[in-house]
Amino acid sequence: MPIQEKCRVLVHQPIGPRFYQLTLLSRDIATQAQPGQFVEVKCADGYVPLLRRPISLHRIDPQNETFTLLYEVVGQGTELLAKAAVGAELDILGPLGTGFKIDPAKKTHLLVGGGMGVAPLMALAEEVKIQKSKACLPDRQVKSLDLFILIGARNKECVQCEGELKAVADQVIVSTDDGSYGQKGFVSDQLLDIINNRLSVVSCQSSVIYACGPRPMLKAVAQIAAQKQIDCQLSLEERMACGIGACKGCAVLTTSGYKMVCKDGPVFNASDLVFS
Repeated sequence: MPIQEKCRVLVHQPIGPRFYQLTLLSRDIATQAQPGQFVEVKCADGYVPLLRRPISLHRIDPQNETFTLLYEVVGQGTELLAKAAVGAELDILGPLGTGFKIDPAKKTHLLVGGGMGVAPLMALAEEVKIQKSKACLPDRQVKSLDLFILIGARNKECVQCEGELKAVADQVIVSTDDGSYGQKGFVSDQLLDIINNRLSVVSCQSSVIYACGPRPMLKAVAQIAAQKQIDCQLSLEERMACGIGACKGCAVLTTSGYKMVCKDGPVFNASDLVFS
């Protein structure tokens, strides 16, 4: 069950044009959250804006009872949220949705983020690193895990979290649409390049792809995963008003009918989704 909690702002800082990181003290949400889940944030007191804003969990630290959000200022709600001062309390509902499922038996983990889809990959990468440490114990059959993270953005100014992700990944590859930073092109092209040039057929069978980003990117990633027969989990970006499946505003078509992204997702198996 989601928890409604007053969370105190510990750190709130801009990390680029329109982008902010917000770290909150949370006794309950931080100790229950999983990578891939999200929270609904009440951005201001009163009824304007009326709806909460859904934001992915960027980092989760249950030991210190904190979690961090990465968000972009895109409208009234996030503009108000950007004014939250250190020491203030925010009304948060969470953790919400279904997160990523990490299989420690998989050797290679490929994390793909497009635009703000990079936000949930930090918590996922840190959890994979924990699983990597466990897998290296003498009594484990899996001796190592390879962790590659691919970031796609419109341009250099929109590239987020590269330094943070490099601290936990074996390699971070950045691509931009305009070529202003990293490789020029789509992040899905970089994914295919890694698979074709670094993974054997056997390696593909012991690999998994996790991706979050705009729908065209996710469709391309899903097609690559199906072609190469690689397990794939996709985190969908949809407008979510209630966050608990009540308003039916974030329905998505799957092979078993319509599902609610906020409740049944946001993470789905790629093979379960129907892309038009």
